[in-house]
Amino acid sequence: MPPSSPRTPAALLTEALRRDAAAPLVTYYDDSSGERVELSATTLANWVAKTANLLQEEFDVGPGSVVAVALPVHWQTAAVLLGTWSCGAAVLDTAGEDDDRFAEADVVLAAADRLPPLEEQGLPELMGLSLHPMGLGMAGYVGPARDFALEVRGHGDVFSPWQPVDPGRPGLVLATGELTLGGLVEAAAELAGRLGIVAGDRVLVDERTALEAGPVAWLLAPLVAGASLVLSRAAVASGLAHRAEVERVTATLGLTLDGVRELGRPA
Repeated sequence: MPPSSPRTPAALLTEALRRDAAAPLVTYYDDSSGERVELSATTLANWVAKTANLLQEEFDVGPGSVVAVALPVHWQTAAVLLGTWSCGAAVLDTAGEDDDRFAEADVVLAAADRLPPLEEQGLPELMGLSLHPMGLGMAGYVGPARDFALEVRGHGDVFSPWQPVDPGRPGLVLATGELTLGGLVEAAAELAGRLGIVAGDRVLVDERTALEAGPVAWLLAPLVAGASLVLSRAAVASGLAHRAEVERVTATLGLTLDGVRELGRPA
């Protein structure tokens, strides 16, 4: 029997739906705003499908396309990344606001506070994300960027790519090279094993560590292992122990909490 094709990131969400569609998959906290958003596999899949349909139908994103993602660690970022990979396209990893590689992308999706310098670059396709906890649009915005939140709502809850997704196509474009779509899953599986993430883990992820390590670490490695995520932005250190208890956290990435396993550290 011939070997099966490598999995792509989109397959990881399908696997999460099969495991438990209703269980929390991504829980997001922002301590600067008091925000808490919880998404089941079903809810995240809905956002991913809408995002993928938006990218495909409005921008012709597909295999060979490059989508720049200038977003913080956020639940909407997870939807944008998985939506891009569902189209068979590559994500351009942008290190910061002064990154000069945005022009390499077919579409740029950026947080609203990062739009001003991008508007000056005359990018052909630019979308802004308010990152509002209720998914609302960019209130008061009058610039040239299209509003992700307003446009994504009108797209379908089920996604089918116009072209077959090839695991051998680029999936993540870095300053130092690239990973294929299949290579992303392979790298995530290797990292999950090295860190000690196991099925059923509830992983509390530190924003600083996530930004430094990239989406293979903070998003794909837990997914490939069958774990769920608790993302913490602007975390107040004094409240993390209570958060870990309330969210039934079993492991941390980039944080040391008494009584909780720290991934990548010897027991």
